[in-house]
Amino acid sequence: MLHGVRLKSFAPVDAIADLVGLPLTEVEAELADLQQRELVRYREGALTGWTLTPAGRKEGERLLADELDGYDLRAAVDGCYRRFLELNQPLLGVCTDWQLRPDGDRQIINDHADAAWDGRVLDALRGIDRRVQPIVADLADVLDRFAGYGPRFTVALGRVEAGEPDWFTKPTLDSYHTVWFELHENLLATLGIERSKEM
Repeated sequence: MLHGVRLKSFAPVDAIADLVGLPLTEVEAELADLQQRELVRYREGALTGWTLTPAGRKEGERLLADELDGYDLRAAVDGCYRRFLELNQPLLGVCTDWQLRPDGDRQIINDHADAAWDGRVLDALRGIDRRVQPIVADLADVLDRFAGYGPRFTVALGRVEAGEPDWFTKPTLDSYHTVWFELHENLLATLGIERSKEM
């Protein structure tokens, strides 16, 4: 539950329930218990939803480390992470190319009117997807909680291919980039790596 809150920071209870795969009532009860233990809090305002407290983040990291080391999974997850990291900058570049396109000697917002440009960018995303799918499959073989990423990538890519450009990068959808960012955070949290100190 702590890990789910971390990955979905400032999320409503139903989004956390979807991620952790538990009934809504069970998630609500667990969050209430974690809130009493001062491991999570509910915030309202510009960012609304459940989030970890500093103590909750620390406890979640301790539990994740215990899981990896207790089942001797650290080397397997780390190997997948290193393979994923090789694709991270290419994916970010492809996302930028989807949002901006060249117009002479300058970059302009991509209005998706240039079918040839979008086609090349989409082909690049397909190439990244072909490389990341075996990584997430290997992760799912190690830890069940990684099992949803492959299908989520497939859905997002399919929506883009069907003519819905927002499913490439829009942060309020389960877009390809949204799923990618969450997987990256999941790997960092699982391995106890701070994003700011990532190699």
